[in-house]
Amino acid sequence: MVPPGGTPHIADRPDPPDSRTMPVLRGPRRARERRTSRIPGAAHLPAAARALLGALPGLAAVAALFLCAGGVERAADEQSAAPAAATGRHTAPRPDIVPRSVWLGGAARAQPAPRYDDEVVAVFVHHTDTPNGYDCADVPAILRGVYQGQTGARDWDDIGYNFVIDRCGTVYEGRAGGIDRAVTGAHTQGFNHRTTGIAALGTYTAGVPVPDELTDAIAAVAAWKLGESGTDPRAKVALVSSNGLSRFAAGATAMLPAVAGHDDGYATSCPGAALAARLGDIRETAARLQGRA
Repeated sequence: MVPPGGTPHIADRPDPPDSRTMPVLRGPRRARERRTSRIPGAAHLPAAARALLGALPGLAAVAALFLCAGGVERAADEQSAAPAAATGRHTAPRPDIVPRSVWLGGAARAQPAPRYDDEVVAVFVHHTDTPNGYDCADVPAILRGVYQGQTGARDWDDIGYNFVIDRCGTVYEGRAGGIDRAVTGAHTQGFNHRTTGIAALGTYTAGVPVPDELTDAIAAVAAWKLGESGTDPRAKVALVSSNGLSRFAAGATAMLPAVAGHDDGYATSCPGAALAARLGDIRETAARLQGRA
């Protein structure tokens, strides 16, 4: 398997400090310093505020201090509350997920440490191309077969999908690394970074019925994972191709759906025509789960 590539995350740089100086207030410096030193709490104020207080007579300075401190506290509260409101505005709850330890047990092979991205901005929907007529109680054994096929015959380091969902709507943890983390998958050539791979257990080619329980569960996982980065499931996002085996040259930026089919990034019939036809519904359901109009 070709290791997935990507672009490094570049941290935002702070704005350069303002080189302009504040105008100097009139009055003897030492007198202002003595005056402000007698005002409780003045030492914690900015220099400009201390200078202003120093220019005021005693009680007026104390009154101004309380007004200033109250304003600073209110501004700090507003600033600290704003990010929380913005973060929680379009998030969705994490659905119930069966951990890999339940279905994999002692069948796990030795593997390298997981790799991680900074966030998830897109999900790719797949199908496993396995039989559909299964009993949902048998899914753990079926998943072990998928895992053994990918880590054995294909010699992958782990199952490629981050999540697998059966026709009953049960969500299973796939690739190791932590359900709540942005684990780099091995599910889509060129676009494993900053994405999550969700596989529908079965084969969903043209004419095959797609259970609502399945699509609802896919939407729930997509809403949750994309909500953590503030991504609208109905939007398009910029993804950088890591290799030319995808539909895009290595290093090219592709605008792809935030909820994409495997065939959006790679020349394949996956996730099957029947499931691909339901992606629009999945996007809309995921958006509603995020509380979007």
